[in-house]
Amino acid sequence: MPRAESRQKRCAIYTRKSSEEGLEQEFNSLAAQREACEAYIRSQHHEGWILARTRYDDGGFSGGTMERPALQGLLADIRAGRIDIVVVYKVDRLTRSLADFARLVEIFDAQGVSFVSVTQQFNTTSSMGRLTLNVLSFAQFEREVTGERIRDKIAASKQKGMWMGGNVPLGYDASGRMLVLNPAEAETVRRIFALYRELGYVRRVKAAIDQLGFRTKRSMTADGTERGDKPFSRGHIYRLLANPIYTGQIAHKGQLYPGQHPALIDTETWAAVQNQLATKARRHRSKVDAAEPSLLAGMLTDGHGSRFTPSHVVRSGRRYRYYVSAATIAETGEDRAQVWRLAAQEVEGAVIRILVEALTNPARLLERFGTRGMPADHLRKMLARASRLAAGLSGSPRDQAKLVRSLVEKVIVDEQTIIIKMRPSALLGRDAPSPILEDPSSRSIELTAAVAFKRRGVETKLMLPGLDQPNHSARRDPALIKAIARGRAWFDELISGARAAVGGVGQA
Repeated sequence: MPRAESRQKRCAIYTRKSSEEGLEQEFNSLAAQREACEAYIRSQHHEGWILARTRYDDGGFSGGTMERPALQGLLADIRAGRIDIVVVYKVDRLTRSLADFARLVEIFDAQGVSFVSVTQQFNTTSSMGRLTLNVLSFAQFEREVTGERIRDKIAASKQKGMWMGGNVPLGYDASGRMLVLNPAEAETVRRIFALYRELGYVRRVKAAIDQLGFRTKRSMTADGTERGDKPFSRGHIYRLLANPIYTGQIAHKGQLYPGQHPALIDTETWAAVQNQLATKARRHRSKVDAAEPSLLAGMLTDGHGSRFTPSHVVRSGRRYRYYVSAATIAETGEDRAQVWRLAAQEVEGAVIRILVEALTNPARLLERFGTRGMPADHLRKMLARASRLAAGLSGSPRDQAKLVRSLVEKVIVDEQTIIIKMRPSALLGRDAPSPILEDPSSRSIELTAAVAFKRRGVETKLMLPGLDQPNHSARRDPALIKAIARGRAWFDELISGARAAVGGVGQA
């Protein structure tokens, strides 16, 4: 219940700073906020304002969450009846979330606590301050109601098949809330659908329409800027082929409604194209999710920047995977000095071992990452995430492939080193960005290890002398065990035969 009015009003100062940078200084941002608030409290001494002894300082905590130690301590003291007025330097020091602000004001009102921002005209100890709060709350309510009304109107209009704005699709022109046919563009759209049915691959369709000189829709923005009129990209073709507007329908939040515009594509053509797209997508996913995927496909290059291509051979029913340099495949001349064919399991295993070594070494990881200015709680989260990623790299081939693709930007192999460029964002997750991400020259973390190669014909065996080699003692080679057992049996037979011969001579 609200507490009774008293002559003295106990004032709690709350301060906050998002990052820990500069907090080690004697006079930092928190001290500056507190000094301004103390001066304001002294100016209200005639009203009975006195400063509470407890300090409520949150250094290195974001205003987007309520999970802050000092804030939670302040709320506990408010509920215990120890505080009458909360004083902050600015409203955003208390919170940056409107929803959280409403919750805090509700708690303050329930306990009869007032709220004051010393640099803004925000003071709920007076009737005018409370009116300001109510006006702001009502204004937010009106904005939300208006937004809902607009969204409902758009939904209702689309259910009636009306065009509600946006980028006008190729093949149509906008006329008010209607789409009307553009004959020349409509023919282009029909030709693209026909080519895809005939050729079956978007890359072939792109090559064909590039030769035909097809261009994207040309449009003009409100400020007079010209857009479009460019060659089609593969992504543009995919979006065009999957756009249900060409069947005379309007899409809204996953639902299709009959449109007021004419269809460009008949039902049979649309169904055939969608089946082709779905089939290709399933095949692509099956390759990505294969039981033994190529972890480094698209990422592995040599020292000259030439890409490696995944390849395989089958011998005696067993599949052997390799990464083959593009030069090996493309070149037909005499100069083939840089011919590489790396055993996939070896190079993939090397990359995983280098990653695990880096992720499980906190000191070296922080040194490589560049953690200056990063809050302590973000550092802890980053190291915990690194540990989880390292553990995940010992999982199934499918899990390994997923993690490696999220972690690694590029892998470079030359005669003496292997360099892995790791994405910092994979370690940061959704936390606040590190200064390393703000430096365009430091967008990746480089992990370097010395390598040695032993050539066997065209195949190259890779070794990592700089890292502990994997423990082969735990692996069993059935063929080797069988050969050792057979050799031991032969040896025993020879010994037994020799002894029998010696025994026979003696008896003779």
